[in-house]
Amino acid sequence: MDRKVQRARAAFRSGRSRPLQFRLQQLEALRRMVQERERDILQAIGADLCKSEFNAYSQEVISILGEIDHVLEKLPKWVTPKPAEKNLLTMLDEAYVHSEPLGVVLIIGAWNYPFVLTIQPLIGAIAAGNAVIIKPSEVSENTAKIVSKLLPQYLDQDLYVVINGGVKETTELLRQRFDHILYTGNTAVGKIVMEAAAKHLTPVTLELGGKSPCYIDKDCDLDIACRRITWGKYMNCGQTCIAPDYILCEPSLQSQIVQKIKETVKEFYGENVKESPDYERIINLHHFKRIINLLEGQKIAYGGETDEATCYIAPTILTDVDPEAKVMQEEIFGPILPVVPVKNADEAIKFINDHEKPLAFYIFSHNNKLIRRMIDETSSGGVTGNDVIMHFTLSSLPFGGVGSSGIGAYHGKHSFDTFSHQRSCLLKSLKREGINKLRYPPNSQSKVDWAKFLILKRFNKGKLCLLMLTVLGIVAAVLVKAGYY
Repeated sequence: MDRKVQRARAAFRSGRSRPLQFRLQQLEALRRMVQERERDILQAIGADLCKSEFNAYSQEVISILGEIDHVLEKLPKWVTPKPAEKNLLTMLDEAYVHSEPLGVVLIIGAWNYPFVLTIQPLIGAIAAGNAVIIKPSEVSENTAKIVSKLLPQYLDQDLYVVINGGVKETTELLRQRFDHILYTGNTAVGKIVMEAAAKHLTPVTLELGGKSPCYIDKDCDLDIACRRITWGKYMNCGQTCIAPDYILCEPSLQSQIVQKIKETVKEFYGENVKESPDYERIINLHHFKRIINLLEGQKIAYGGETDEATCYIAPTILTDVDPEAKVMQEEIFGPILPVVPVKNADEAIKFINDHEKPLAFYIFSHNNKLIRRMIDETSSGGVTGNDVIMHFTLSSLPFGGVGSSGIGAYHGKHSFDTFSHQRSCLLKSLKREGINKLRYPPNSQSKVDWAKFLILKRFNKGKLCLLMLTVLGIVAAVLVKAGYY
């Protein structure tokens, strides 16, 4: 393990990952890998999650191709140093911010979307010029195997290293020193990752989860709201970190919501959901039993059918759910949708704020003022109004949590920034030493007054130009006068 990390560090120190052209070449090679080995990738994802090739492509592969295209287009601009504002004391100097790679970074992927949640952060790490250790989730073993097989065939084998294994291997990996760690998974393991990183003062990005609430206002189109919620909740059999975890609504809406979701499930998956190629399975028996236990003592308004042999759990809705029930104490991460009655939006806001900050928050209403008010009076990693999941698809939006749902963010430019150090650069001349006398001892009131003027004085562009013209006029007059005499 140590040898592999040191090999990556030596490759990074050689400097070959830094040039823009190299980064672009590696990203193009990664795109070529996805395109040329698409069938192998789709089959691996399908084997892990009982996912059709259509779903695997639309939920994972298409996001990777879109992200690579976006980064290839924007990267030349991102790596260009950004000029910084200057004061009067530094106006003749060069000041800029330069994005430099951090070094060797570790990416620990997740099992629920095993390809996109491993490769998408890798795109940002490559774009930023880093060496990368990639640790796919061992739970999605088929995808982990295909990633470890394909990446070395297309990318630099010293700079980008895949390490497979379980808890033992991950624990050993976390003993190594990295320059950044990005982990996607649950909060318990996130704490372990953060504790290990703290020993080396390594910064972390933690993409965790939590119970993402969905508020349905009485003033909304219930047909459309329930259609979109059904799609987001039961996609990937509920194993999505930003799936709506539970619904908050007025009691009078419960029966309508159940009926409309029931009709939508039938439309999406047919009369026999179990036979639908678009409905996945729970990843393994351990998680199957964990989810089944959450149903204990609950009022099942729809669904509830299970098959342990195939890890099948039908789309399920629970009504009149007690906030203290077991199903409300942890992220469900499965196809169970509790409905918690609240009197109004005020009570919904209080309910959300009384719990840990979620990764996502969804609001359905025709009332835009209510939507903005609920955004202003709550906190979450992200928000989507009148839809679910879709904020994840925008590269321009940072994807990440807050509080117990995560630290930091990535996607698009935000990935590049996460894996970069924003280096402050000020380049001065060895000339014009006279002005520096203001900061050299001995000090005086006159020097302090001049320093206040040069550092604290603010000018708009018009006044600054006028000041510059005045200074140039004075300098010209002095030179003319000197020449005359």
